[in-house]
Amino acid sequence: MIILQAKGLAQSFGADDIFEEIELRLQAKERVGLVGPNGCGKTTLLQILAGQQEARDGQISRTPDLTLGYLQQEAVLAFAGQDNTIYEEMRTVFAALTTQEAQLQALETRMAVGEMAAELLEEYGRIQAAYDVGGGYHYQQEIKRVLLGLGFPPESWQTPLAHLSGGQKTRVLLGRLLLEQPDLLILDEPTNHLDVTAVEWLENTLRQWPGALLIVSHDRYFLDRVVTHIWELTPTQLHSYKGSYSQYSEQRERNWAYATEQFQAEKERLEMELDFVRKNIAGGKSDIAKGKLKRLTRDIVLLETYGATAVPGQSWLQIGERVRTLNVNEAAQRLRDLPPPTPRQPQLHIRLKPEQRSGRFVLRSKRLEIGYPGAPLFTSDDLHLERHECAALIGPNGSGKSTFLRTLMGELSPLRGKLRYGDGLIRGYFAQGHEQLNLNRRVIDEVMAHQPMPVDKARNFLAPYLFRGDDVFKQVSDLSGGERGRLALALLALAGANFLLLDEPTNHLDIPSQEVLQTVLEQFDGAIILVSHDRYLVDRLATQIWELRDGHLHVFDGPYQAFLAGRVGSAATAVATKVALPTAAKTTPSLDWIEEVKANQPPHRNKQERRQWGRHVRQVQEQIEETEAWLAQLAHDVEQAAAAGKEVESLRQEQAAAQAELERLTAVLDELLV
Repeated sequence: MIILQAKGLAQSFGADDIFEEIELRLQAKERVGLVGPNGCGKTTLLQILAGQQEARDGQISRTPDLTLGYLQQEAVLAFAGQDNTIYEEMRTVFAALTTQEAQLQALETRMAVGEMAAELLEEYGRIQAAYDVGGGYHYQQEIKRVLLGLGFPPESWQTPLAHLSGGQKTRVLLGRLLLEQPDLLILDEPTNHLDVTAVEWLENTLRQWPGALLIVSHDRYFLDRVVTHIWELTPTQLHSYKGSYSQYSEQRERNWAYATEQFQAEKERLEMELDFVRKNIAGGKSDIAKGKLKRLTRDIVLLETYGATAVPGQSWLQIGERVRTLNVNEAAQRLRDLPPPTPRQPQLHIRLKPEQRSGRFVLRSKRLEIGYPGAPLFTSDDLHLERHECAALIGPNGSGKSTFLRTLMGELSPLRGKLRYGDGLIRGYFAQGHEQLNLNRRVIDEVMAHQPMPVDKARNFLAPYLFRGDDVFKQVSDLSGGERGRLALALLALAGANFLLLDEPTNHLDIPSQEVLQTVLEQFDGAIILVSHDRYLVDRLATQIWELRDGHLHVFDGPYQAFLAGRVGSAATAVATKVALPTAAKTTPSLDWIEEVKANQPPHRNKQERRQWGRHVRQVQEQIEETEAWLAQLAHDVEQAAAAGKEVESLRQEQAAAQAELERLTAVLDELLV
């Protein structure tokens, strides 16, 4: 069923057209990712669809009674009450249930003093039944599940909203929308303020979302795991693709390859037509030649105007305007000048070519300890990195990743242990905060300071990084985050490095630019150490995973998917142990996870089924942890309520429900592990 439909949507700001003639249809339960370059109007389109902005032209129709939730990139909407705490704000979603709770407590007070009239008991039963059906015994579990999932620990739940940062307010608003469960949830960059754990939790939550989703995100891995359709926005069209982001990327490349073939075939046909015209324009077939030249002119204009984007599924004869017929020489020149098919938006071009090739051995370490005098950060497994390898350095914020990169650059010394480097290494460092940039210089001066060159050569060098025209004279301090990232990549290219140390290189880059950088790094003739929250990039590049956890750098020798599979397995074993411990009759299993998987999984299961099994184990593990946290909070609530002389019966009932849920989840986990 179509729940939202738009026809002929157009928007402009002043004299600048953002997009026009956009048509779309969104089905119930459809999960859509909206992609396109920065500045193409994705946020504007979301705001129009959400009713936050009026379109210049076009129509939008929604199904009656459609409930819609919209998350902006930054939380600017007023909350239900600015004096609310985080937990109180979540409770506002369940106002009807909290009203019923108050009614039940008032009736319980009356019954406690001996008032037992039939009407009173009947009213109590009616309200309690409605409370039960409405989820009264479970909604607090949902609140706690969402808050824990979005990275709010229990000790933060009583924080007033006024004390929160912008990012924290955005997370609170996201949590409230998840609890409201609208028919259509529109999310603009929902992962911006989430750590990896919270992003993974959100992925699992949205994959089970009962309604429709429309999401703008630069996180390609997130889109891969959540959406079932991709909408690609261009200034004149909205292209729809079925599948995940990776599937869309493959389809898009096939479409462009087909468009290129069609373009070349059409150009060759026109060249043959032109050859006929040239030979016969002054001969006995001049009328036929003149007719061909008129059609030839129209087709050349079509190629110039629409290029390859007009080819898939469309006719080459769709141009309708009248044009002046070209002469033979003009037609020949226009045909020669036709550019090959390219995307309509300007594309970033990066060239990371090492000045010289390093030896095979790049880096080794022994008994390494990283940090500052008096403030050690972590110890490390022994490291070994070779040319053409990429080590992805992952871990929570503040664990020491950037400090480690500074150590590898020679800016800091290890507290303990040895670092050995191969011969012929030229290091190139991309800093997350772009500290290497001089904010007081102009863009072109910054380039020329790193490598002296004439002004015209500097301008030509900057053009592929999308600094064109007067952009090269911008002050570095006035650049946006994305522009600074592109300038930092340009300076990295000047270094001619064969050993790249990259700290969040895709921050502020749109998806097309991320794809360009990914392609360049995949072809890089050197070694890379990559710090990134971009799991898609890590998945494509990493040959080793260096994980910072519990004050130690753990080395996993293998790609990201194998690392994730091992982590899921370790978590499953840990949960099985955690659930078994309270009985005091069982101990930690003697087999490690790999042996357990081999023993417990039927040999006929294929690779896809094994991956599904791992995902199920992980989901159940997360639910068990959330339920245990819920039970712990309930125990605290009961103790506090009893000490204050408050009614605890409803809390006891919630405890029973939570315990039953834990037992159910434990049984599910047991079935998965058997």
